[in-house]
Amino acid sequence: MRYDDKTLVVIGGGSGIGLATAKAFVEGGGSVVLGGRSSGRLEVACEGLGANARAAAVDVFDARSVAAFFDRIERLDHLFTPAASYAIAPFDHPDEAAIASPFDGKFWGQVRCVRAAAPKLAPDGSVVLMSGAASARPPKGAALYAAANGAIEAFGRGLAVDLAPARVNVIAPGTIDGDLWARRPAPIRDAAFAGQAAGSLVGRPGTEAEIAQAVLFLLTNGFTTGTTLFTDGGYSLR
Repeated sequence: MRYDDKTLVVIGGGSGIGLATAKAFVEGGGSVVLGGRSSGRLEVACEGLGANARAAAVDVFDARSVAAFFDRIERLDHLFTPAASYAIAPFDHPDEAAIASPFDGKFWGQVRCVRAAAPKLAPDGSVVLMSGAASARPPKGAALYAAANGAIEAFGRGLAVDLAPARVNVIAPGTIDGDLWARRPAPIRDAAFAGQAAGSLVGRPGTEAEIAQAVLFLLTNGFTTGTTLFTDGGYSLR
């Protein structure tokens, strides 16, 4: 695919799936604007991507920060919003902030980004939101996390109606062997990977490149909107 003369904004583009998507988009001739909380990561990412990449810090928890980020952008063709920061706690956890964090850090963060980006989005542009396979197959102790993912998918369908003819879709990955899990303790990571291997049809975690490929399909296929694409190796079917 070629993305010449197109601009992709990635909120959460300094690492992981966001950076993998930005890399593939730049390799196809497009330009990217990266947003994230870590200025250092963003700087390193832009150096790796070259002249067609620029970046600015943004905090998706803060509506003013999100608005300031998008004020710097005159026009965008595509938006991808994988940035999130949250805890996974059981619904009866005594700390209400912990159980609310999937909504505060994943659902509302994406809502803020789309609200700020929508006036700049090209009429034939697109948005890809990030949910997760837990919406279809919730693990024990993660009811609020599963609910937040389901809310993102419902939001995506409604947004597809509201923003038409621009398109809106949702990507729902399973467990991915990449930057996010690499920064977690090895015993927790190994258990998660083993669970994905045993509980999916393909028998392994996914890769960031595989998810990026699926995101680019959703961003650029002109006849796909209002859809949630489960890139989970069949985890949601077991």
